Amino acid sequence: MFYLGKISYLTSLLYLIFFIFTLFLEGFFVIRVDCLNFSYANFPKQNENDFITTNYSFIGLNAAMQVTGDARGTTITNLSGRIWYHQPFKLWNRKKDITASFNSTFVINITPQSNPWGEGLAFILTKESGLYSIPDNSDGQWLGIVNASTNGSLSNNIFAVEFDTRKSYFEDLDDNHVGIDINSIYSINQASLTDRGVNLSRAIDVIASVEYDGESKILNVYAFMSNQTGDFNARNPIISMPLDLSYLPEDVFVGFSASTGIYTQLNCIKAWNFTSIEIGNDNDGSLLWLWILIPIISVLVMFLGGVFIYFTWRRKKKRMQVIDQDEKIEILIRSSATAPQRFQLKDLKRGTGSFDPRNILGRGGCGVVFKGLLADKEVAVKRFFRDSSQGAKDLIAEVTTIGNLHHKNLVKLIGWCYESNELLVVYEFMPNGSLDKLIFCEEKGEIREGLSLSWEKRRVIICGIAQALDYLHNGCAKRVLHRDIKASNIMLDSELNARLGDFGLARTVQVSGMTHHSTKEIAGTLGYMAPESFLIGRATVETDVFAFGVLILEVACGRKPGNQNEENIYSNRIIEYVWDLYKSERIIDAIDVRLDREFDEGQAECVLMLGLACCQPNPYERPSMKTALQILTGESVLPTIPTEKPAFVWPARAPSSNDAAGDSLMEGQLTPITVLSGR
Repeated sequence: MFYLGKISYLTSLLYLIFFIFTLFLEGFFVIRVDCLNFSYANFPKQNENDFITTNYSFIGLNAAMQVTGDARGTTITNLSGRIWYHQPFKLWNRKKDITASFNSTFVINITPQSNPWGEGLAFILTKESGLYSIPDNSDGQWLGIVNASTNGSLSNNIFAVEFDTRKSYFEDLDDNHVGIDINSIYSINQASLTDRGVNLSRAIDVIASVEYDGESKILNVYAFMSNQTGDFNARNPIISMPLDLSYLPEDVFVGFSASTGIYTQLNCIKAWNFTSIEIGNDNDGSLLWLWILIPIISVLVMFLGGVFIYFTWRRKKKRMQVIDQDEKIEILIRSSATAPQRFQLKDLKRGTGSFDPRNILGRGGCGVVFKGLLADKEVAVKRFFRDSSQGAKDLIAEVTTIGNLHHKNLVKLIGWCYESNELLVVYEFMPNGSLDKLIFCEEKGEIREGLSLSWEKRRVIICGIAQALDYLHNGCAKRVLHRDIKASNIMLDSELNARLGDFGLARTVQVSGMTHHSTKEIAGTLGYMAPESFLIGRATVETDVFAFGVLILEVACGRKPGNQNEENIYSNRIIEYVWDLYKSERIIDAIDVRLDREFDEGQAECVLMLGLACCQPNPYERPSMKTALQILTGESVLPTIPTEKPAFVWPARAPSSNDAAGDSLMEGQLTPITVLSGR
């Protein structure tokens, strides 16, 4: 039976190879059309198969594309949606280093459904299309483009021309402007439409055009009201700028994205014309390749038997390795002195409704967190991504690290599960979610009654995280480096007490005699990473302190930290902003304007200056977490902070005092904490 199965398998392989070879031959004689051209004066229902839509996006009965709406007549608040043309087009050719030119002209009609209205729509180029390619929680100010977790990530691979109808950010010009977005909702260029006599939110057709010249790499954006007179082609562009789109994949989808918040509007596209220029494909060749490939394929056929045996052996070996890995993971976790409870997969599936998307609490870089119910107790279940190469390592790190920790300001670990290639961790449920959502939902008016973050609540949250980090750095038998301190990893219980969570990147350091606080690998989130991290490739207590300083400024100012980028990884927007105000003796002006000056100015100034002290470019100048906590509780005084922000210089200059240098980056042996790698 085994040999019969082998012969059948080899026959299948032969058919597969010749089938592929036939397709390859066809590729030489069938001309591929890589450009994309279409035109729709309206959108009748019979054309709806030409488009790919997400939920709440559809071809309406009025022959228009409804980017956000509900055909069933239910509420349209807090929605996000996308519509793509079903066929991609080749934007650029890597081998030939050629970028395509294109022109997308469309008619926008935005009808307010509330007063005020919001949020707007955007023309987009994306790497993929489909229901699951739109980020979760991308409604409101995110325009369906990104969300709070993915904003600014290079992996988004998205370009957008936003037609914004609500001033959602401090940097927005007004509630009637055009912006250019690259992997982020923060526009790199924007222009108001008001001066051009264009009003997006008057329920009147607006004709817009996005033109891109692939040769000069110049982007032009035009817009005018349909009732305006004059020659469209003779008008000056609203935005004209150089832009290289080669950061996108070679093949992209074109479409529209839109959102609503608590204020609503109907975002419609009534007509659409798209043209692009063909730039060729990467499979250009000649029949000469056939004479090269025929003998190669013949040789492959001769060795099919050997290949089959090899892969059969390899598959069996891999299966045995998976079994060994399962056993190793359980041994590593069980070896922990305080190993938590191990749950069965069937119980966690039942408790989360088989991981029902409606139970999703949040999504991170390594997995998704679901709300669940175990023994009539609410829990949070973190499900690691199956395709994550670091999943098993992060599970071990999280369970063995946080399982040994006990502090009122740390998220409590309840248990874990590793079964059927599913990696799961179970935590105590935090009813008020993560800190970032509570701070930044205020802009959308979504804070629930009684949960507005006053200054005193913010100060208590900052003190709670300081206590948690002091415990990790100084109160454990083995020092713990968290390595990913940020607002989205701070959870809030029913009384708004702060709990530090997500220990997937955390690592422990053996402490014996001299203090060692370094790991082999660097990890974290851009915007919170200390400048020396990019040079030394190591995480230290000083890098944790830097991230805590950014968190202080974020909570006190109600502003996002701003991303570091490849052009300037040593700069951080919120630090520069607060330091400039400190230089002009107006540091109190940095406090969140939504507090309406209802705070103790002495406390506020102390908190902001502590944030700057923790964000010192020189790691030796940063206070320890113990000192930072004493400053917050009034047991210690603030260190001297220079008026001008010091430049980042490396190697950093250590203090002359031996006492000060004893806990520095360069003292002692740098003890590796584990063989695990950061994700």
